Amino acid sequence: MTVKTTTQQLMLLVDDEPGILTEVSLLLASSDIPGVATISDSRRVMPYVREHKVSAVILDWVMPNVTGAEILQSLTVEHSEIPVIVMTAMGDVETAVSCMRQGAFDFLTKPVDPNRLVASAKKALQVSELGKQNRMLKDYLLADTLGNPDAFAGIITTSKKMRGIFQYIEAIAGSRLPVLITGETGVGKELLARAVHDVSGVPGPFISLNAAGLDDFMFSDTLFGHKKGAFTGADSKRDGLISAAAGGTLFLDEIGDLNLASQIKLLRLLQEREYYRLGSDLLLKSDARIVAASNMDFAALRAAGTFRNDLYFRLCAHEFRVPPLRERLEDMEALVDYFAHQIAAQQGKPVPRVPHNVIAALQQCRFPGNVRELYNMVHHAVTCNEGAPLSVSDFPGVAAVPVRATQPVDWGNPLLSLFGKFPTVVQVEEYMIAEAMKITNGNQTQAAELLGLTRPTLNKRLKQERQ
Repeated sequence: MTVKTTTQQLMLLVDDEPGILTEVSLLLASSDIPGVATISDSRRVMPYVREHKVSAVILDWVMPNVTGAEILQSLTVEHSEIPVIVMTAMGDVETAVSCMRQGAFDFLTKPVDPNRLVASAKKALQVSELGKQNRMLKDYLLADTLGNPDAFAGIITTSKKMRGIFQYIEAIAGSRLPVLITGETGVGKELLARAVHDVSGVPGPFISLNAAGLDDFMFSDTLFGHKKGAFTGADSKRDGLISAAAGGTLFLDEIGDLNLASQIKLLRLLQEREYYRLGSDLLLKSDARIVAASNMDFAALRAAGTFRNDLYFRLCAHEFRVPPLRERLEDMEALVDYFAHQIAAQQGKPVPRVPHNVIAALQQCRFPGNVRELYNMVHHAVTCNEGAPLSVSDFPGVAAVPVRATQPVDWGNPLLSLFGKFPTVVQVEEYMIAEAMKITNGNQTQAAELLGLTRPTLNKRLKQERQ
C-alpha cells in the first residue's frame, strides 16, 4: 500500500510488515514528520522513487522479492542524494558495516528505539534539504538567473554581491529552517527578510517584531500572547505574534539584543515548534518560519556569554551577510537617482538632475548608516533644492572630489597616466625640461642636448618657469 503526500519533504518507509509501517508512520507524524509514504511490496520501491520527489528512505533490510541490500544498491547508483536509513533485526556488526559501506545514512536495530528513529529521520531530512539547496544554488550561480525577480524588485542594486544573495535566497526558499541575516545598520536586512518570505510562497503573512529593548515579560507576551487573567490587567486573551504568523514568516529584528531568559524560550520554539501562552498550560504548535536579523557580532556575543551557542546554531541553519554600502559603491548612482525621484514625487517637485561629480563625492563617504543614511542625505538635498541640479553643497559634510580625481584615466595612454588628464603643450614642455635636468643632475648643456635645444634656449625656458 502506498500513501501519497503533498508536503514539500517526503519520507518513504519500506517494510513488508504492515504493522510496522503503521506504527512507524504514526510515530513520525506525531514527531512533526507528516510527509510519509509507505510501501510493503519491495518491488514497487524503485518505480515509486523515480516518479516522486523522495527526500529520505527508511528501509527494512530483510524482505521477500527484492531485498533491502538490492534496493540500497539501486538507490546509491541512481539517487545518491537520498539518505537511506536501514532497519533490521540483524544486529550483528558485519551487517551494520556492510550497510554503511554500501552508502546507508544510518543503521538501526529492531526493535528500534523511537527517540533514535525520530532523531535519525529528522537528520536525514535535514541533510537531504541542505543537499537540495546546494544543488539549486550551484545551478543558480552557473546560470546567473533569478526565478522570482519580482520578489527583489524593491531592492535597488546592480551589485554582484547582492545578486548572489538573491540567488541564495531562492536556493533556500523551499526550506522551513530558520534564516539569520547579519549586516550593519541600514543595509536593508528587513527588505531581504521580506524577500525570503515572498520567494518562499507561503500562504501566511509576514509578521515583524523588533526585539531591541524588550525585557523577558514584554518579549514573551508580545510573541506568545497570554491567557485571560494571566496577570493584572490581562482582561482578555492575547494570541501573540507567533500565532499571527501561522503559515507564514516571523521576522525577529535585532535578535542580538535578546536577554538570556527570552533566548531560552525562543530556543524551545525553534527546537520543538511548541510554546505556551503566558498563564496557560495548553501546549500550542507553530508552523511559522523564523527569520532573524542583527547588526551585532555573534562571535563576540557568544564569547562574552551574552548569546547562547545552541540558539545561535539553531538560528543559522541558513545565514548570509548583507554587505555595507561602501562595499557596493556601484549601487550609489542608482540609489541616489531612485531616492531623488521618490522624494520629489512625494513633495510635488520636479526631479533634480544629479551630476556625476555629486555621485563621485558621495562615493568617498564611509556611510556608517548605509542605505538609510544615504536616503536621509538625498531627502535633505531634494527638500532644500528649488529645481536646479543637485550639487555637493546640497549634502552637508560631503567634500567635493578634486577635478583630477574625477577625470577618467586611460592608463594605456602615457600622457593621461602621467598627468591624470590630457595636458597642455606648455605642461608637457615643463615636464620634459624638469626630467632632462633631473637625469643630467642639473647640467644645462647635457640637458639641452637631450631635448634637442641650444643651451641659450633652454636657459631662457628655465627663466620663464621661475617667473
